[in-house]
Amino acid sequence: MSVREKEYVESAKAVGTKDIPLLVKYVIPNAFAPILINFTFRTAQAIIQESALSFLGMGVQPPEASWGNILYAAQSITVLSSRPWLWVPPGILLVLTVSSINFIGDGIRDALDSKTKIKKK
Repeated sequence: MSVREKEYVESAKAVGTKDIPLLVKYVIPNAFAPILINFTFRTAQAIIQESALSFLGMGVQPPEASWGNILYAAQSITVLSSRPWLWVPPGILLVLTVSSINFIGDGIRDALDSKTKIKKK
């Protein structure tokens, strides 16, 4: 919340404005962007954690498909050296998915952050 918005909230409280209109006008719009950004970063983190647990054998069990299961199945040296098409695409897609989710969250942060916007004269 900017200094000006804090002054608006303090002055509105001084004249007796109720809490609900202040929440709707100032607090919720300022809290929406951090919550949305946190959601995108937590989504990427959940994908990585699920893949890691599946890779270790504690996540999704082998009849079901998971990036971690696919990478776990390709652990033998013969698969790593002679059949890279079994482990390269899942690894690349895992990295691309998590990176794209993080970039989306970063873009949302840049778009909604009022401190980084360029002011026009």
